[in-house]
Amino acid sequence: MVDALRGLAAFIIAGLATTASLGHLHLQAPQHATSQPVHVQAAVPTLDVIAGEFVSGVPAKPAVVIEIPTITDNPEPPPDEGTGSAAAPTYSVTARPRSSAPAPAVTIGSAQQAMINADRAGAGLPPLQWSSCLAGVAYSNAVRMASAGAISHAGGVQADFGCGLGSAQTGENVGWYSGGANDGVLNTMFMNSPEHRANIMGPYRYVGTAWKIAPNGAGYIAVEFG
Repeated sequence: MVDALRGLAAFIIAGLATTASLGHLHLQAPQHATSQPVHVQAAVPTLDVIAGEFVSGVPAKPAVVIEIPTITDNPEPPPDEGTGSAAAPTYSVTARPRSSAPAPAVTIGSAQQAMINADRAGAGLPPLQWSSCLAGVAYSNAVRMASAGAISHAGGVQADFGCGLGSAQTGENVGWYSGGANDGVLNTMFMNSPEHRANIMGPYRYVGTAWKIAPNGAGYIAVEFG
């Protein structure tokens, strides 16, 4: 019996490790304004808490850049008069140097806001206005998560109140994607998660978002609502 349980535990752990490379979401439950906002710590993580990290999507394959060489026509000098024939032109191929600018390490104000507002419009809700203050909170959280190599919440909803937007409630969605910054993938993941969707459809007026690319190429996003 003990050996069987150990085998089952190993299987569960292996399954979690396999899905970890795809993408994850975390939800910060909406916080309501009080005279002194209090951050509620979660209990010691259990399997239920781990299972609550929503996994979806397949990393996008990197784009293949094909350089097309330029062709330069270099004909031979014209022959002397009287030869009666001209030499066929020769061609030299000059390869252009590869020039592809790296993706920006930090992106503030990506397409995530437009996608959120499109989702809200489909439900008959007003759009969320951009807040540079909330974007600053999102930036700090995205940088923190990319540095740690893991998604988590660290007082973002309390910092959102500090923006002074007059909001009675704040919220935060965070996630990461191994394929880098991909707003379409993360928006789909958020909308497919009832808890994250509730934040997108919540009674907010403002939003701020930011991506941070980690050294391994994974993209970390934070979305702050106020």
